[in-house]
Amino acid sequence: MSRSDAPGMRAEVAASWERSAAAGVEVTQAEAPIALETPDLRGQREAHPLARVFPLLDDVLGREVRDCGAVMALADADGTLLWVCGNPDKLRQAERIGFVEGSNWDERLAGTNAPGLALATGREAFITREEHFRSSVRSWSCAATPIHDPASSQLLGVLDVTGGDAIVVPQTMAMVRAAARLAEAELARVAPPRPPTDGRAGLRLLLELLGHDEALVTVDDGRGKLTRLRLSRRHSEIVALLASSPTGLTGDELGVLLYEEDGGRSTLRAELNRLRGLLGDELLASRPYRLAAPVTGDWLAIEAQLAAGDLRAAMKAYAGPILPRSTAPGIVRIREGLAASLRQSLLRSRAPELMSAWTRSGWGRDDYEMWLAQQAALGSSSPMRALVDGQIARLDRELR
Repeated sequence: MSRSDAPGMRAEVAASWERSAAAGVEVTQAEAPIALETPDLRGQREAHPLARVFPLLDDVLGREVRDCGAVMALADADGTLLWVCGNPDKLRQAERIGFVEGSNWDERLAGTNAPGLALATGREAFITREEHFRSSVRSWSCAATPIHDPASSQLLGVLDVTGGDAIVVPQTMAMVRAAARLAEAELARVAPPRPPTDGRAGLRLLLELLGHDEALVTVDDGRGKLTRLRLSRRHSEIVALLASSPTGLTGDELGVLLYEEDGGRSTLRAELNRLRGLLGDELLASRPYRLAAPVTGDWLAIEAQLAAGDLRAAMKAYAGPILPRSTAPGIVRIREGLAASLRQSLLRSRAPELMSAWTRSGWGRDDYEMWLAQQAALGSSSPMRALVDGQIARLDRELR
């Protein structure tokens, strides 16, 4: 039995172990890799938005960390540690596992750890001793939480506290979380003011469809006011179809894409009127029907990343199929087209850690061809080999 299958291991930690193994991290690897040497590190720190709040974090959290014999680190969105501070003795101990400025703690490079898990999941993470993937780190525990740009919600980095058994208490995560929120508040305070806009020109729409049966819509009025809506399934389908057709659709065209049978088209006008009541006249135009504001969509970002050849970013952002329960012909076409493009890119990639993200998911668990491709891409000594072989055997039995 692999360590990630051991009884009592948390599901999110087991998943992280699998990602680490699939990426080729060795359990016996002593240190995390260095991503930035000192000259480059200095420039990277000076240019990073978190440089504006590091002195604040060092003051409110760094002093507490030094007093309890731990280390505070601030990493960028790629997992590279830009700042590491603590008392000299603890810093020297941290050097032995490569926990130093310039090292990268993305779990695909350094194995399961709190900063890496926070980056992978977008949520705060706590990793204790034996939950670390690499054996050299198992005398340490760590707590980390993401820090976001308060204006754009973009991930800026991760704040982490690493130490011994003394930090394995709920108060540690509460302290790290509070410091991160304080940093975000300070970033909002020092941000340059947004230029005022008025009227329809300032409106923007953000649509989230991946893995959701009902669309999440954020309306930005261009003056800092955000309104979030959860649409009904039918309204979600309409908005998705209009977002995918920037030049607009006639009523007949929209009906063909929306309804499996002609009988449903008689209700389309009523659905559009109700949707206009939710979004407002300024957002839903007619003749032809179209969204009268710039649209950003999570599935559109995946399409762009695939077009740019950035498969890793596309897989990280892919939260599941578009409106998975929708049977609207136009939605089925968009959903299957995106999934097929992503799947084919994965099969061609020969990257087992990316294939592993697909086969661990609900939609890819029974993808026999992907399991075979993952098996072929793994070395015979990979710790993932037993898991992959077992899943192929399972599918052989079921398909037989």
